[in-house]
Amino acid sequence: MALRPDVLRRKKDFDRLYKKGRSAGDKYVVVFHIENGLTYNRRAFLASKKVGGAVARNRARRLMKESFRNLGQSIKSGRDVLVIARGTIVDAGCPQVEASMRRAFTKSGLLL
Repeated sequence: MALRPDVLRRKKDFDRLYKKGRSAGDKYVVVFHIENGLTYNRRAFLASKKVGGAVARNRARRLMKESFRNLGQSIKSGRDVLVIARGTIVDAGCPQVEASMRRAFTKSGLLL
């Protein structure tokens, strides 16, 4: 099975995002981004143990992935994007997370 090229995996990519990338936050998520020199976006979704147990973290990642997918073509291409869940995401539904991601992406200038 081939690895998907649009997913961030390497530690050096994450380090670069944290050190040189820009960030913007909202109620449920924090978004880090930086240009990657490619024609497509690479992305990652994180939920720390502050969010809750394994079930809560997996749900948070699913909500963020679905919201990212719904934002789809309105996101500028050629960026590495890291979306981190905040602890408040536990009680949120998909529409609230999507609205929060939209606001964070707008603040960071990622939306077209």
